[in-house]
Amino acid sequence: MIGANDGAGTAGGWPSSGGEPESSDSLRTFGAVVQALREHAGLSRREFAALVRFSQHTVASIEQGRRMPDQAFVERAEEALGNTGALRKAVRHLARQPGLASWFRQWARLEAIAITLYTYECRLIPGLLQTEAYARALFTNQLPPLGDAQIEAQWAARTERQQLLRDRPNTAFSFILEEHLFLRRMGGVEVTRELIDHILETAQLRNVEIQIMPLAREAHAGLDGPMHLLETPENRWFAYCEGQESGQLIPDPKVVSTLQMRYARMRSQALSLEDSVSLLQRMRGTL
Repeated sequence: MIGANDGAGTAGGWPSSGGEPESSDSLRTFGAVVQALREHAGLSRREFAALVRFSQHTVASIEQGRRMPDQAFVERAEEALGNTGALRKAVRHLARQPGLASWFRQWARLEAIAITLYTYECRLIPGLLQTEAYARALFTNQLPPLGDAQIEAQWAARTERQQLLRDRPNTAFSFILEEHLFLRRMGGVEVTRELIDHILETAQLRNVEIQIMPLAREAHAGLDGPMHLLETPENRWFAYCEGQESGQLIPDPKVVSTLQMRYARMRSQALSLEDSVSLLQRMRGTL
């Protein structure tokens, strides 16, 4: 899986792409324009970050062409830099983001500004929680096989996304993970041991909740498969579901409401936060 663990159409004038080769030239060009306008305005990166209400890390990533800017960034940057219109025009020509599946990029842009993010996974550990060793085990098992450059691009995109957990301390992250994801031991025992340690550490963050859905459970509201839900700063909810080589962004409030109900039920069916940590610690001890 490359998408939700690292996707469909266009919305609000945002660019989309088909099957063209990965390219970051336009991202680097856009970033250089942002940096030039910022410096022309006499703003340090810290001062500019405060004006656009994004972290310095995010601003640096955009200026260096490593991150696709979302609409909120573009609008706030225009306002901070004199409303020249240059960024609004330039963003229309951005090519696909390196390392992210084409069907996932629209969700990734929403994910970067979300104030609430819920994730249920039954296939593999979500990209936001993966270690490098675990992610590389997934990449090397990808079919058709990936080249070295593709693997590096995918890991770079994934580690960039993972910064959201710490760069956005006011965003509430909730994860429900199936117990069997750890029993599979993807990549081997050492990879699984490191993965559990990493997830236990991440669970200590105040804005992150991780629950485990145990193997033995008579009722389960998530049998229709993985789901991702998020709330934007405007309090609008979106959902995302992913399958083989495809992903679907779901803006329909009725469908999103149904998925919210299912996720809420799963939170009551999964182990509590404390019991989830205890289970992970016991699993770690048996490896």
